[in-house]
Amino acid sequence: WATLNDIVVLNTPDVLTDATADVAFGLLLATARRFGEGERMVRNKEWTGWAPQLLLGPQVTGKTLGIIGMGRIGQAMARRARGFEMNILYSNRNRVPVGVERELGADYVSVEELLEQSDFVSLHCPLTPDTHHLLDKAAFARMKKGSILINTARGPVVDEAAMVNALKSGHLFGAGLDVFEEEPTIHPELFEMENVVMLPHIGTASIESREEMVKLLVTGIQAVLKRQRPKNIVNPDVFN
Repeated sequence: WATLNDIVVLNTPDVLTDATADVAFGLLLATARRFGEGERMVRNKEWTGWAPQLLLGPQVTGKTLGIIGMGRIGQAMARRARGFEMNILYSNRNRVPVGVERELGADYVSVEELLEQSDFVSLHCPLTPDTHHLLDKAAFARMKKGSILINTARGPVVDEAAMVNALKSGHLFGAGLDVFEEEPTIHPELFEMENVVMLPHIGTASIESREEMVKLLVTGIQAVLKRQRPKNIVNPDVFN
């Protein structure tokens, strides 16, 4: 529609990568090590001292991370995981170059194999008709018992009702979510779950990222006003 009406559409690639990957890995750590529960316990003055069984959670170092969507952000997530000596599996529409696989120490597998083998599953794929409810009831049943889901991609990639059931049953240890299926509306049962860490869609909300987004858009607008083709144009056919 925009192209047909001679409207230029710009985006802001690259500048959001690190900010979003930081939040994704932060959610992974927070969910596994139960940061939210611990913070609430301290804030509510319920903590009475150290105890050997207090807020036990799975270790992150050395575990297997499955990344669905190995674009810029997925690769940045893998680089962070390497610092924790994690084994990395990935599934993507197309296999990434061998050089990238070697750099990241990542193995290409099917989504099914990834779900079966991963201790943590992190979503970094776009929302398309093919990825809508990619994680549904059957997918959650395929995931390892005690695994953790991280979603900083798009809410509807996950069937939220199916995820809630997997969390309630204990099949999933927890979930770290920055996006929701019908945001800002959130499935009501998630509010009652201590094993879920929820953020208000702040994956890109670093000061540096927002500044670079503005600069990139202003530069693109200036180019359009000069009748030049911006580097960050989404619909270059508008210039034909």
